Amino acid sequence: MQDIFFYIFAFLTLLCGVMVVANPFSRNPVTSAMFLVLTIASMAGLFVLLHAFFLAAVQVLVYAGAVMVLFLFVIMLLDLKEEERRKLNTYGIAAAVIGVGSIAAILVKTLAESKVGEGLAMPVKQGQVKELGNILFTQYLLPFEILSVLLLVAMVGAILLSKKDLK
Repeated sequence: MQDIFFYIFAFLTLLCGVMVVANPFSRNPVTSAMFLVLTIASMAGLFVLLHAFFLAAVQVLVYAGAVMVLFLFVIMLLDLKEEERRKLNTYGIAAAVIGVGSIAAILVKTLAESKVGEGLAMPVKQGQVKELGNILFTQYLLPFEILSVLLLVAMVGAILLSKKDLK
């Protein structure tokens, strides 16, 4: 039965993830945001199958709850209508492909050369929040702080983008 649920949740995660980006039903960004909520809920189901109940709860509460409310708030503030079809800018697409490719190459090279996780002992208790918090705030404190600053910058950027000119 667990295998059947895995395939169902995996299929739903992939399907909804594709629908976030390539939505044939509507070009409205709110529809894509709702498919993102379904993707997050399907991933939470996969975490439950792995007996990672804390991660499933965080996935639903933080991402499907708080982050999606923030996304929808920004979408509503920007008053985005259905996007108009524009001509493709080949120079921009080529520059984007080169940029993303070089960043991906740097990431792969860095991960291949670093010895991530080497010498770390696996936690004895599975699914315990205390061990997770201890590891997160001791061994992974710098990446955690970098991520929090990145989210803060994204939030400030979203607020500045949604600000109307008061001339």
